[in-house]
Amino acid sequence: MPEISSAQVKICGIRDATSALAANEAGATAIGFMLAPSRRQIDPSTVREILDRLPAARPRTVGVVINEPAETLRRLFADSWLDVIQLSGDEEPSILDELPVRTWKALRFPLGTDSDTARRSIDPWFDHPRPVEAVLIDASVPGRYGGTGHVADWALAAELAREYPLILAGGLTPETVAAAIDVVRPFGVDVSSGVESNGAKDPVRIRAFVAAALATFASIHVS
Repeated sequence: MPEISSAQVKICGIRDATSALAANEAGATAIGFMLAPSRRQIDPSTVREILDRLPAARPRTVGVVINEPAETLRRLFADSWLDVIQLSGDEEPSILDELPVRTWKALRFPLGTDSDTARRSIDPWFDHPRPVEAVLIDASVPGRYGGTGHVADWALAAELAREYPLILAGGLTPETVAAAIDVVRPFGVDVSSGVESNGAKDPVRIRAFVAAALATFASIHVS
């Protein structure tokens, strides 16, 4: 399996430079841009304008896509601003054949899914000549591909985190992220709606989330 060098704290759904700067200054390791249709959708040209406002030593940039053809994804990566592609739709592992890029795969499991069933969905993404870097576990909401604010199944995620580089998403907030990390012991955490106020990214909540996550990861790594 591929290895990532440090715990990931990703602020997703960034749409403006103020939010990106807040995530950068707070110490987030990754910022996510929703390139698929959603209320947080952003176009690549605006992403580049935002990144021009950040210092060279910025967080990793993650482009979140849903069911895009490989040719489109290669073009996005070739523009040089994108560090990671997050596949968040119904993609099949065979798409990795055409993506010589760093990739995360988002998966959503309904409550009650057992770990063997989950592994059957996860393993093909790692048992590949170009495996994904990590799997992101989100809440399962019919007809939605993430960003719902619903909480994922922490018990299942904790089992899976012992075997895979797992990034936990789904309903995390500054108030709950420490407990989530302590229970699940994931490789990383991902938040979008949990750091918003009135539908917009809130710099205060971004700072609180990142601080809580980094402090908890640090305590786990030294314990």
